[in-house]
Amino acid sequence: MSKPWILLTPSTRGISHSLLHLLLRSTPSTIPILATARSSLPSIYPKSDRLHVVNLDVRDESSIRSATEKASKLFPRETHHLHLALTLPGVLLIPPEKSISQVEENIVLETLRVNTLGPVLLMKHFSPFLPKKAVKMEGDIEGLPGHATWLSVSARVGSTTDNRLGGWYSYRLSKSALNSAVKNFDLELAQKSDGKAIVVGYHPGTVKTDLSRDFWKGMPDDKLFSPDDAAQKLWNVIINLDTKQRGKVWDWKGEEVPP
Repeated sequence: MSKPWILLTPSTRGISHSLLHLLLRSTPSTIPILATARSSLPSIYPKSDRLHVVNLDVRDESSIRSATEKASKLFPRETHHLHLALTLPGVLLIPPEKSISQVEENIVLETLRVNTLGPVLLMKHFSPFLPKKAVKMEGDIEGLPGHATWLSVSARVGSTTDNRLGGWYSYRLSKSALNSAVKNFDLELAQKSDGKAIVVGYHPGTVKTDLSRDFWKGMPDDKLFSPDDAAQKLWNVIINLDTKQRGKVWDWKGEEVPP
């Protein structure tokens, strides 16, 4: 039987670092975790024999390629498969544009580079680790989704049908494009994995991280989450997804975000 492993990228701050601790608590101790960081910061990581940390910067494809080479040595595809990929790279360059007249080329390109191209390059380089049709997987593993799952953190503002306020050109563009990539990637995996792997997008809501710091003021307490709360809500959603929910974007309440 193919042995499962978990990918978490990045893993050093905010929701992603809370997710790292949650994964170590909530998933079987026999399942290894590959976590990524843009620089080596061993002091912030909990000690665990099943935790492997590699350098990866989504703005540098060569670093992604290098990380997959290390993953191949740790988890040979002949004996292992990527069962859970949580990909959370993201940037919001302040202030978001309120008008088309405020759009600046360098801001748009950097936002797309991190929020869209970065996750797409992760898909490109780590997709070979996902299970194919012929892979023999164990049955239900307690503490993991029943099928391999790739999750990309998106945002509700990436929805074109739910856009009622306008503005935020760079960020909206990047997340709309990411949602399209999620759908495309899922359609491809549906053919290659025969139901063994799915792809979804995820909207975590507003979380107390550096990305959203300028928007905490005035947020009601029940809609402003700590990183630990946001990680738990993400986990509650992903652990209960079935294959009929593939290729879509889901929010922290488990409700679909419209395209």
